[in-house]
Amino acid sequence: MTIAEERIDRLHALARTAVREGHEDRARTYVRRARRIAERNRCGLDRSFKRFTCDRCDVYLRAGDNARVRLQDGHVVITCSCGAQSRYPYH
Repeated sequence: MTIAEERIDRLHALARTAVREGHEDRARTYVRRARRIAERNRCGLDRSFKRFTCDRCDVYLRAGDNARVRLQDGHVVITCSCGAQSRYPYH
């Protein structure tokens, strides 16, 4: 694991705890910083990081708090409070 990947994992954990404590702006900066590090070092983001962050407003998503999770025909629909939707298949 490279230094960049370790830093991204640490920012992911910090964003999760910041949202849990009610600091969405702080979590948003952590998510933006992690994405910037991933772009700069050309390393991909973890699947859990991609699925629990909004692509439009960069906030860390928590079901029931700032995101709505619904199951539809073979896929999960996650709707952020800003209105952006993400769809992921499941089996």
